[in-house]
Amino acid sequence: MNFDYHFGSDYYNYYGDVGFKTTRYHIMAPEQSQPTQPGMEYLMEPLPIFDNPNYLGSNKLKDKIAIITGGDSGLGRACAIAFVKEGAKVVIPYLNEQKDAMDTKNYIEKLGGTCLLLEGDITNPDFCSKIVEETLNHFGKIDVLVNNAGVQYQQDTLLDITEEQFDHTMKVNIYGMFYLTKRALPHMSKNGSIINLSSVTAFYGDPQLIDYVTTKGAIVGFTRALARNLAEKGVRVNAIAPGFFWTPLQPACWQKEKIPSLGADSAMRRGAMPYELAPTFVFLASDDSSYMTGQVIHNDGGQIMG
Repeated sequence: MNFDYHFGSDYYNYYGDVGFKTTRYHIMAPEQSQPTQPGMEYLMEPLPIFDNPNYLGSNKLKDKIAIITGGDSGLGRACAIAFVKEGAKVVIPYLNEQKDAMDTKNYIEKLGGTCLLLEGDITNPDFCSKIVEETLNHFGKIDVLVNNAGVQYQQDTLLDITEEQFDHTMKVNIYGMFYLTKRALPHMSKNGSIINLSSVTAFYGDPQLIDYVTTKGAIVGFTRALARNLAEKGVRVNAIAPGFFWTPLQPACWQKEKIPSLGADSAMRRGAMPYELAPTFVFLASDDSSYMTGQVIHNDGGQIMG
């Protein structure tokens, strides 16, 4: 597996927080786009690197059962691979990305792991009930819930966001999280862990992702309130606010001209590959974070500090 994934670096103009800048940054990928959300990983160039072959598990999640929404690709796939390496069995609900989902399942099985795939829409409460029911039928318990699935759409102004788009973004990114968490919670084991995906954009307010940023800010509030509510019951709730990772969301969202500059305004002047976030998922799911709840971890190359 090739870890030299940066296409190179040069001086480019890009639109930053204070206007147009000229800076040197690493090119994550060449210009490209996809027509639909949440995007297909197998169509991306280069393919995202989701597994670090140097990552050796140490049974931090031995015999744990984890549900990972959107685990078919992107950050969810990287999370699933790392969990399996740590001894967990994973359940992956996905929307319609059948090839990505089967590729993930096959990869996990080659590692000697167990993966249950469930196709459906988390905006449907009945499907969320099915996720929980099938998990319990197959594995008998739920230890970890990773609310990873999401969509984002680039729009220049608030006036460009249709009511249909706003409603859909809300339903996928926050309603689906609410539906599934509510159904999974009564069955979660003591010392269970809930991990919610927020975003770096919630902390600097990306002007072209207004509805997406709104949901990611709501996820921070949901995480903190739920963490206090569940603390005495032994279930920890934390969030991750990733920066720009090379996942199907990016070419499915941005105009193709923006793709090479993703992550350029971080301190590290680059975006990242999904495997770079995987250990953060493991940390929050395992006993290594046993005294941590209600927190947001910023894995964003130094885009947000403090």
